[in-house]
This record gives sequence, structure tokens and C-alpha cells, in this order.
Amino acid sequence: MKDIIRLPQDLGKAIRNARKELGLKTTDIAKHSGRSRDVLYRLEHGDDVTVSSLIAILAAMGLVLRLEQAGLPTLQEMTERFADLDDDDAS
Repeated sequence: MKDIIRLPQDLGKAIRNARKELGLKTTDIAKHSGRSRDVLYRLEHGDDVTVSSLIAILAAMGLVLRLEQAGLPTLQEMTERFADLDDDDAS
């Protein structure tokens, strides 16, 4: 898994996708992380959670956080990011 995360929504999507790929239930993650399912729900939807909750949830999923030097977004990332914009706004 090598998701590039630039926004909270990116992080939420990556965590939700990882949870589904790993076949993990939200109740199990909540139990093993010591956090409520609501915290996981908020995290998966890109809402604010504490850093300690993020780390606990990742640990319960068997995942870690890795930091890299940021670069400019690729053309593919930009295309994916703005694909949902309405073309009518361009005129």
C-alpha cells in the first residue's frame, strides 16, 4: 500500500480501503485500539481526530505511519483530485 496522502480525506480513504482489504471489522478495530467506532468513522471520513487516536487505530490495524519529503502532485493525482468538478464552471 503506497497511498499519497495530502489531505485528511486522503487519509480517511486510505484507512477505509486498508480496513476493507484486510477484512477488519470496525468493532474489532475499536476494541483493539481502545477507541470508539465513532472515532474510526470520523477518521475514515476525513474529520479531525487526535494524533493518539490515529496512531492507536493504525496499530490496531497492523499499520504504521511513514513520512516522506513532499513533492509536487503528479498529473495523475491532479486529474483524480479534480475529476469530480463540474465542467460548467469552466466557461
